[in-house]
Amino acid sequence: MYKSVASNGLTILIVVLLAAAWVVNWGKNQFVAEGPLSEAICLQVKSGASMKSVSRDLEERGAISSGQIFRMGADYSERTSQLKAGSFLVPAGASMDEIIDTVTVGGRNTCGAELNFRVGVLKAEVVIRELDPATNTFTEVAKFEPGVDETPAEYGAALEDADLRYRVTLAEGATSWQLVNSLKAADFLTGEIAEVPAEGSLAPNSYEVRKGSDRAALVAQMEEAQRQRLAEAWANRVDGLPLETPEEALILASIVEKETGVAEERRQVASVFINRLNQGMKLQTDPTVIYGITNGEGALGRGLRQSELRGATPYNTYVIDALPPGPIANPGLASIEAALNPDDTPYIFFVADGTGGHAFAVTLEDHNANVAKWRQIEAERAN
Repeated sequence: MYKSVASNGLTILIVVLLAAAWVVNWGKNQFVAEGPLSEAICLQVKSGASMKSVSRDLEERGAISSGQIFRMGADYSERTSQLKAGSFLVPAGASMDEIIDTVTVGGRNTCGAELNFRVGVLKAEVVIRELDPATNTFTEVAKFEPGVDETPAEYGAALEDADLRYRVTLAEGATSWQLVNSLKAADFLTGEIAEVPAEGSLAPNSYEVRKGSDRAALVAQMEEAQRQRLAEAWANRVDGLPLETPEEALILASIVEKETGVAEERRQVASVFINRLNQGMKLQTDPTVIYGITNGEGALGRGLRQSELRGATPYNTYVIDALPPGPIANPGLASIEAALNPDDTPYIFFVADGTGGHAFAVTLEDHNANVAKWRQIEAERAN
């Protein structure tokens, strides 16, 4: 009888263990399997929230099949304590494992409303937009130029949203003065900027910030990013360039930035200036003359006068024999790379071609013909 009881007990134990193994395996499969969500959603995780409250929200919205398995998976993978506050895009069919990655390992704030303070070449503007998770497209809620346009009611309402994302974007070719002057109107930031950073020292990019972020800290972040960009590009430069220092490369990159807005042309434009420097020719570029007049403090707003083109100033490249003494704007990474890795061309001239790009030439005769075509286009547009 003892053997019978022992045998039955062992059988029951085996069955229990097999059942437990099956349950564990089933739970694991549920954890990594495609989820039931048929349409993407924006999941908001409040500050101080727990995995339990997050799992309850996900269950109610049909994003997961089991809150218990979700929490057990988070505990087992040691990610429960890594939960972040923010607004997160949960795509259709996301598994529990992928959702946990999104709210722990992934970056914060990937959906919801966003305020972007854009500092451009001519003006600054505030754009408020909201992501539609179902289509993964943004809808513009409001756009205005601070200090010029009337502040829309949507702006004040957006600032009351605790989950609003904030971003400051510096456009390629904007000057350091433009950034500092514009940031004064960014009332969601705090602190003062003691002085205008050196021209060219800021990396054009889009920077995520928090409400109450310090303006000077943001500028320091931009400066560090530009230092890293320039150092890496300088280390990877091609041989034989007539540029002796990273600073000279930054100066040339800023000229390339201001001369063309066509990405595909940057290396060609850079090649023209490199060829001119190699041949001892003057650079003869209008943007440097303009910077010498405005100091980067706003647009000139008119054409250059002949007296200004003849005037002997440090930035007048129609008069000086080399690069100007400093950058004339904050160049983006593409222009820095173009200056340090230009196309290999024979070009030493270029002029606008009427399409937004430029016509390049090797000889003065061909260049004059291109100039004549451009003058004709200008005349036709004026009529």
